[in-house]
Amino acid sequence: MRYPKSLKGKVALIVGGNGAIGAATGKMLADAGVTVLISHMPGDENLESAGKVLTALGGNKDHGSFAADITDTPTLVSVRDQIEEKFGKLDILINAAGYTKPIAHHDLDALTDDLIDDLFKVNWRGQFATIRTFAPLLKASGDGLVVSLSSIAAFTGVGSNIAYCAAKAGIDVMTKALARVLAPEVRVLAISPGVVDTSFVPGRGADFNDRVASSTPLRRIGEVDDIAGAIVACATHLGFSTGHIIQVDGGRAL
Repeated sequence: MRYPKSLKGKVALIVGGNGAIGAATGKMLADAGVTVLISHMPGDENLESAGKVLTALGGNKDHGSFAADITDTPTLVSVRDQIEEKFGKLDILINAAGYTKPIAHHDLDALTDDLIDDLFKVNWRGQFATIRTFAPLLKASGDGLVVSLSSIAAFTGVGSNIAYCAAKAGIDVMTKALARVLAPEVRVLAISPGVVDTSFVPGRGADFNDRVASSTPLRRIGEVDDIAGAIVACATHLGFSTGHIIQVDGGRAL
């Protein structure tokens, strides 16, 4: 096999593809000749943002979007069936959907049962349900790839809240376990960012980013293209890797 591996003709689904990292990943994949499909939460605002992402992809008329709620498996099954009917295959699945809320770790009472359940439902159960739903298509590809977004919070224990850290630790465990059971037809990897310059965590601004950058060995926080590039590398350069969690954090966790 020659590296970088060509992705021309591949079909990829980016779950949460209208988010900042998902959109950047979609653009890189589209530029590499991939037919890019994105899923987004239902609602007019999400539909509009998905439309902007698709416009930015350009070129391939087959790029498309689907409304789906990862906490509602029947909506995922509907997307799978539509993809199978139109494209006949799925080669790459990227789990880029997520949700969090800043809660100080010392404020135990603020991390309520309902919030914990919501965080795990979206950040772990939803990721697993997505892989479970699309596994048959990925296996049929014979060269399937799953890339999930984790976080260095999974092993540092420092993140937006304790439950989020725990859910991301669950992503790491899931990645290792599914890499065993889905092999050899499907590889399963996770990307573990540090702080990334997006609006994912509400309330974080320039002051926070500057403080983090000053204490990070590479002296900056991550950009969406840093994470997108690592995701694409899983498909193009890391063909003999599975079950691994790849840190993309500028040395933040050192």
